[in-house]
Amino acid sequence: MRRIGRRTRRKIFFIEKNKEVYEGNIRIIAKFAKYFAFCEVSHRITRYIFNKKYNPLISYFPLSMIHTLPILSYALDGLEPYISKETLEHHYGKHHKAYVDNLNNLIPGTEFENKTLEEIIETAPAGPIFNNAAQVWNHTFYWESLTPQGNIIEGMNIGELILEQWDSLETFKKAFNDVAMKTFGSGWAWLVKKPDGSLDIVSTSNAGTPLTTDNTPLLTCDVWEHAYYIDYRNRRAEYLEKFWNLVDWEKVEERYNGI
Repeated sequence: MRRIGRRTRRKIFFIEKNKEVYEGNIRIIAKFAKYFAFCEVSHRITRYIFNKKYNPLISYFPLSMIHTLPILSYALDGLEPYISKETLEHHYGKHHKAYVDNLNNLIPGTEFENKTLEEIIETAPAGPIFNNAAQVWNHTFYWESLTPQGNIIEGMNIGELILEQWDSLETFKKAFNDVAMKTFGSGWAWLVKKPDGSLDIVSTSNAGTPLTTDNTPLLTCDVWEHAYYIDYRNRRAEYLEKFWNLVDWEKVEERYNGI
């Protein structure tokens, strides 16, 4: 083996002090992912650390894709008074993060370890890998559907399409909330674009997602209890009413237009 110089050994020492060890798998934490992807010397460092010292079964580079918790476009208290900071701390900081961590623990050594989130969802069979991947994606989509400022749907193309199918925005909201209320147990309510361009409101249970269908998701509301129980206890209907104060219609419009 080619001798490793002093500078490289220092880098190895630094990396060893900043790694995370998951049960059965050794993973580089996300803040080093880009460094390892683009730095040539990192290939030797990585293989030295992982092949020789920790896991002789790992004999290739790059390591598995690392999925990360997305950064929110607003502060944890940015959705108040409709969704509290405490809810965000638990829903985003614990539940969503747990799905990300679970997925990163499940995929090493499988055919999914170097696939994107969408590719995993589209190809994984029902089970833990699909469930965690879909929940990571669903939650990210949900957070991106919300904005602290809210915005007005009037004048947007998506508003005209909603009026064509439901006659009024209030009728549409009532229909959406009805689907969300009738979603038994845990799940999601979705506004989707069908292949013919028309709109529909659908429900999925547990980790279900429109990504496994021909529909294009435009908007979602999380009706798992952890999404609203801190603020509204068992009052799902009240949570749904407040939800509309936070919908980012500009984002919905962009999704409909394929932007």
